[in-house]
Amino acid sequence: MKMVRDGDRDFVGYGRNPPDAKWPGGARLALVVVLNVEEGAEPSIPDGDGATEAALTDAIPGEVAAGKRDFVAETLFEYGSRVGFWRLHDLFAARGVSLTINACAQALVRNGEIAAAIRDSGLDLCCHGDRFLRHYRMSEAEERGTIAAAYRGIEAAIGRPPLGWQSRYSSSEATRALLVEHGGFLYDSDSYADDLPYFVEVAGKPHLVVPHSFTHNDNRLATAKLGTANDFYDHLAAAFRVLHAESAHTPRMMTVSLHSRISGQPSRFEAVQRFLDLAQSHEGVWFAGRSEVARHWIATHLSETTR
Repeated sequence: MKMVRDGDRDFVGYGRNPPDAKWPGGARLALVVVLNVEEGAEPSIPDGDGATEAALTDAIPGEVAAGKRDFVAETLFEYGSRVGFWRLHDLFAARGVSLTINACAQALVRNGEIAAAIRDSGLDLCCHGDRFLRHYRMSEAEERGTIAAAYRGIEAAIGRPPLGWQSRYSSSEATRALLVEHGGFLYDSDSYADDLPYFVEVAGKPHLVVPHSFTHNDNRLATAKLGTANDFYDHLAAAFRVLHAESAHTPRMMTVSLHSRISGQPSRFEAVQRFLDLAQSHEGVWFAGRSEVARHWIATHLSETTR
């Protein structure tokens, strides 16, 4: 695959000749499950913001005017941190399935028990920014400082640094270069462009992108694009069946994105249980943390990159 420069649009990608992923153990499909830990990092009036964040909750956006506290939204975020995280954490621990924590630094600062659980479990760790901040609105200097603050915050809370980065909203044109400049990141996930990792050129060198998913994502429940846990299960199961079938001849990767305040709700949790039942009943599936995928791809495919 010809490696393009960061920022250049690429409509070709791997095309008709995707690489043999050579997943460990001869696996056909790498399955990455990401749990977004964001609660406590969202905008709220007690934190000095102009309005309460209601995104990806069951609150009604705009119901409470800006400048007034929306206690429905606030407490739904708190539910994710107080209850939802633990429901999901315990499920993945009991199943022995790898889980990548996509954490906002301020969420970990405000919940030492969650930080301790991540630390004690050795869970894979990706930085999801400091707070809910729109990097594309920042100056380069502001963004540089924000990336550094998020990295330091997670390292302080967990005792080890994050290995990846994913912006909470759209990245800026400078984000990837600033991540490389900062150092310490194996990859970023600021892309939805492929079913496999790929390299882009940043500062004259290859930089790894491990794509995320906005489609295999429980945000579709919170935004009413999907109605019930059964709908979400069917949605994920269909994707899994297609990718697992394709992986018989072309190894694939599937990413599932969850949120504590969404899939941690009892009415939606069953979909996650059922999906793990399905995935664990199939052979040739590598349940991997995103940094495991990144390390494997760098070790196996970096030498294949061309400009």
